[in-house]
Amino acid sequence: MNQYTGIIVSLAALFMAGCAAKGENTNEEDLKVLPVTTLVTTDTSLDRSYVADIQAIQNVEIRARVNGFLDKIYVDEGQIVTKGQLLFGISDAEYKAELTRAKAVLTSLIAESRSTALEAERVKLLVDKKVIVASELEVVNAKLAAAEAKIEEARSAVANAEMHLSFTSVRAPFDGIIDRIPLKKGSLISEGSLLTSVSDTREIYAYFNVSETEYLQYNKSVSKSPQNQQVALVLADGSDYVHSGHIETVEAEFEENTGSIAFRAKFPNPSGLLKHNASGKVKLTTDVDSAVIIPQKAVFEMQDKNYVFVVDASNKVKMKNFVPQARFAHFYIVQSGLQPGERIVCEGVRNIRDGLQITPRKVPMDSLLSL
Repeated sequence: MNQYTGIIVSLAALFMAGCAAKGENTNEEDLKVLPVTTLVTTDTSLDRSYVADIQAIQNVEIRARVNGFLDKIYVDEGQIVTKGQLLFGISDAEYKAELTRAKAVLTSLIAESRSTALEAERVKLLVDKKVIVASELEVVNAKLAAAEAKIEEARSAVANAEMHLSFTSVRAPFDGIIDRIPLKKGSLISEGSLLTSVSDTREIYAYFNVSETEYLQYNKSVSKSPQNQQVALVLADGSDYVHSGHIETVEAEFEENTGSIAFRAKFPNPSGLLKHNASGKVKLTTDVDSAVIIPQKAVFEMQDKNYVFVVDASNKVKMKNFVPQARFAHFYIVQSGLQPGERIVCEGVRNIRDGLQITPRKVPMDSLLSL
């Protein structure tokens, strides 16, 4: 009996020790020391990146304007050309013959008109002498007017033939770079056939879409500081383009489906590195006044919502939802839900629970921003 009593006493002692140990752990958890910062407002700048559609300031398709065979190709793909430089030659024998015929018709009609004019002068003399009636002169004058009209028509035909002949020599419309040449010498081409494209890439445009909220923020930022019209370009390989650009224009309407509006930035391209239809991202800087900023480590997500732990006057933590306006580096800019002066746990939020009492270790927000 004494043996059983001793066993029971030992088990009871172990149970009490366990409870005591558990109680000590709970007390230690309740007094967990965590870094806490007080929210303040600060003026900052925000960099946002937008996918850009890069285009040459001029990019024109060169198409044939007459039918014929491609007789000559004077340039090569990727070649730099100047305005007016000869690019292609299309067979022109047919158009030379057409011009010769038109000129011959014009010469014949001019001669016929001169003959009619002489006849009109002779009839006028006879009418003045009352040898013939005046109606004869009216008939001759009508013939003369018809002959002159035919001359104008023939001159138009000559001009049209000269124009068609000139179309057989295809020239560069401006300084630029030749794109791919899909047809080869001897190809039969028709009016409208694509011969190549010419791109002027001495400067390039970068088009990108901005939401309505960001558009309004940009306008406020530019009115405060005009240099915020300057933008940077990140190339497809992630490197920064050496030249900065500037916002040149904004479209007049927001897109109905997306609620965004298109911006156009212009960048210099002296080395020709940027090409038409290249890809990249535009970095746009906007100033944000009196922003409430919180560190990323203070934030956790639940059901697609963002939360922080707010510390009350008794040093108990409470989950609180907030709406972020933007994210930069390792911080969030708060749109709503948090106010300056509130204290939040700025690190270790995954190891605590709602209602837990902590020992706050004060961390100034300035020290977090300087990291």
